[in-house]
Amino acid sequence: MARRTALAAQGFADPRPAGPPTRRHLQRVLSRVQLIQLDSVNVAVRAHYAPLFARLGPYEPELVDDAAWSHSARRPRLLVEYWAHEASLVPVRDWPLLHSGAKPRGWWRGYARIADSAPSLVDDVLAVVKELGPVGAGTIERELAGPARRTPGAWWERSEVKKICEWLFGIGQLTTGTRRGFERLYDLPERVLPPDVLARRVGPEEGARELIRRAATALGIATEPDLRDYYRLSPGASRQAVAELVEEGTLEPVRVHGWRHEAYRHVDARTPRAVTGRALLCPFDPLIWERARTERLFGFRYRIEIYVPEPKRVYGYYVFPFLLGGELVGRVDLKADRAAGALRVPGAFAEPGTDHARVAAELAEELSLTASWLGLERVAVGERGDLAATLRNALPRS
Repeated sequence: MARRTALAAQGFADPRPAGPPTRRHLQRVLSRVQLIQLDSVNVAVRAHYAPLFARLGPYEPELVDDAAWSHSARRPRLLVEYWAHEASLVPVRDWPLLHSGAKPRGWWRGYARIADSAPSLVDDVLAVVKELGPVGAGTIERELAGPARRTPGAWWERSEVKKICEWLFGIGQLTTGTRRGFERLYDLPERVLPPDVLARRVGPEEGARELIRRAATALGIATEPDLRDYYRLSPGASRQAVAELVEEGTLEPVRVHGWRHEAYRHVDARTPRAVTGRALLCPFDPLIWERARTERLFGFRYRIEIYVPEPKRVYGYYVFPFLLGGELVGRVDLKADRAAGALRVPGAFAEPGTDHARVAAELAEELSLTASWLGLERVAVGERGDLAATLRNALPRS
């Protein structure tokens, strides 16, 4: 039951659109997952595109790009970047919550020493962004190094400009105006966010409560540490927020068999009788990014092996679990070989006790759909894994 509740909360009980996905479909997914994680790895597909594909099927990537990095009166910006779970796209309306003081300051807090020791550099960076933004850190460095701006004694290191940009991003004095490729182009928040969003002031307790409320919506049923992890809150802030939401009736304490910690169910969470359909889940999909929760829900031990030396990898470099009929039934190592026009599957593995023929048939269809979405002509399966041969045979002959 907990598994089905979690899958429904994440949007996997919703059917994929019959036609091309629209902004309305994107908003429906966002109302479920609340945020989309960003990551620089581009082995198969950028992390912020994959969760939408898992839930909607093939869609135009511009649907996300326009929502996150452009604005017009007809199609206002829906998303803004900030540190939420990790680097994430979050709804514009949530900006005040993330800057409420509810979240501990992130890794960038160490750069405050540079800002304290070189306040003129901070002022100069802000001045360049105001003049040229949206603008990348490299352009800011070149501007500050030019004779028109550089003053005697301003012997900062170039890397410090990027650190100052990230520090200003972290404290909310800069945000991402747009991206060029995957390069962040900084801009002033007042040129990116609506005035009413910027003007809203939220205290840390309210911020924590609202972020936990959103985490509970996204997870459906969860332990307090699960809820805390979704937006990376501190234990104290999270526990207080959970207690307040229990008192107001938004969360109800429940026991889940096999879970060590008490769980909490959002009162609006639904538990479908069955979850059908299939999806490939990237390592940064919110359904599985908390590995201990994934193991509790699915009995599926999952670790990302990007930083593991190749000889020691168990499954591969960039592995996607395969969701089928409400269970995680296998995993595939994926790589988009754009030069060869192939979606490569160096390894394919089935979970113990699964029907290999059924898993391979469904996985072959999903991989073919993924390849087509990525503009690749074929799926090429390698030799590694107990599902590789069966999967290779299940693919259409080219």
